[in-house]
This record gives sequence, structure tokens and C-alpha cells, in this order.
Amino acid sequence: MSDKKTVVIVDDDRGTRELIAEQLADSEEFECLELFDGPEKAIKGILASEPDIVLMDINMPGMTGIECVEQLKPWLPNTDFIMLTVYNESEFIFKALAAGAVGYLLKRSVAEGLIEALRDAVAGGSPMDLSIARLVVQSFQKPRKKVDIEISELSERQYQVLQLLARGKPYKLIADELDLSIHTVQTYIRRIYEKLHVNSRAEAVAKLTGMDRD
Repeated sequence: MSDKKTVVIVDDDRGTRELIAEQLADSEEFECLELFDGPEKAIKGILASEPDIVLMDINMPGMTGIECVEQLKPWLPNTDFIMLTVYNESEFIFKALAAGAVGYLLKRSVAEGLIEALRDAVAGGSPMDLSIARLVVQSFQKPRKKVDIEISELSERQYQVLQLLARGKPYKLIADELDLSIHTVQTYIRRIYEKLHVNSRAEAVAKLTGMDRD
């Protein structure tokens, strides 16, 4: 039986999947079990294989990587989820960590620092790019405004709905774009209003566009 740690890759970019798989193929410590191009396809396979590590892209069509981790982590407490992304925004970082991820890597660093990041995770660490770690530290050093805290409490889907509201999209187009029913969109919007303590689209959008401003 192999002593290698098992890794599953979930990313809709074929080039990224193949780059990571090639690195794992040359590793004496890790082996790639499976590659998936989307979260929906990956969930069943990951639950069945129970890998040591899952490398999960964030921005994919349909379910986001963060939502996928949120679903899987309660069933796989011993699996380490590491997010792969092009985003170094604190909002995505904290949502990913809150969902159960142990690390957050920018895709541009995968070519050089992947194996070391995997070793860090196996050793119980939280692998992050230096720029990501700096954002995490700064978030604790800088008092967060009330509006930023309110926005951060939105779920990933609620945030997507709010962004579309800010772009002036009617409920029907929001429902079509997110593949939801209008009733579901209306439910999301009610919850958004409750969390942001507002009563209208205009007030909700104002909070979104006003976040992080002095």
C-alpha cells in the first residue's frame, strides 16, 4: 500500500488541472486520485474516495468552490481543503476559511510552491501566499466598519444576488442567470435586507457600493 498522501483537484480550467497533476506525478509524497472540472461532479467522487487533500478552485460555473467545501467539510473532517484562486480579496479569503478551508493559494504560485504548500497542510499548517497572509493580518489590525461586517455575513449566493441587484438586473434576469426560481430569488433578497438592515434595493446597493470607503 502506498504511503503517499492522496489529492483530488477540482478546477474548471484544464491547464491548471494538468499542471497540478504533472507536479503530483513527479512527487514521492503525494498522488493525484482524481480530477474534476466542477463541484457538482466532484462531490460524489470526493465523498467516496475521502482524499487527504482537496485543491478547490473558487470561481466555477454553478456552485462555487466555497459552497462545495461548505457541503463536504462536515462529512470529511479529516480532509484538508485548499482553495485555488486568482482572487486575493479578503472577502473571498474569509468566506473560504469559514467554510472549512485550511489554506488559500493564488494560482500564479502553483507552479513553484504547490508541493511545499501541501507539506504545510499535512503538517497541520495553513498554507497561504504571503500576500494573502498579509491581508489576513491586516484584517485583524484594522477595525472593520459596520457595513463591511454586514456584507461579510452574506452567504456566497446572497452576495451574488446583491451584486446583480447593484447592476440593475430585474428579478427575472437574476433568476435566469443564477438558475433559480423567482420565488427563491425573492427569498434571498428578503434575507439580504434582513442582514443589511435595509428596506429597499436602493439601500442594499448603497451599502454594497459604500463598503471599504472612508
